[in-house]
Amino acid sequence: MTNPSSRFYRSALNLLPRQGLLALALASAALVAMAQALPTAEGEVRKVDKAAGKISLKHGEIKNLDMPPMSMVFQVKDRALLDKVKAGDKVSFTADQIDGNYTVISIEPRK
Repeated sequence: MTNPSSRFYRSALNLLPRQGLLALALASAALVAMAQALPTAEGEVRKVDKAAGKISLKHGEIKNLDMPPMSMVFQVKDRALLDKVKAGDKVSFTADQIDGNYTVISIEPRK
């Protein structure tokens, strides 16, 4: 006879990896939705600091942050974004304030 509590325990353990994948998928979907909902700003990359996860941009108005054109350093939501651009690139990007830090959510070189 099988112990019902051990079956429950094994079932729960089998669900953990699936729940982790589901959580990751939901977080990714939320990030994409957030980036799509934010207005796009234009700018020029001044400096990329991959080690620190930061990017310096000379940018136009960022409407959702009520920010006038200026040059400043941003955190990036995902360091992989920094692989897309280099100093001197003209870019389109979205940014938001996350945990008190101005953060680039998405960035693409302009053509």
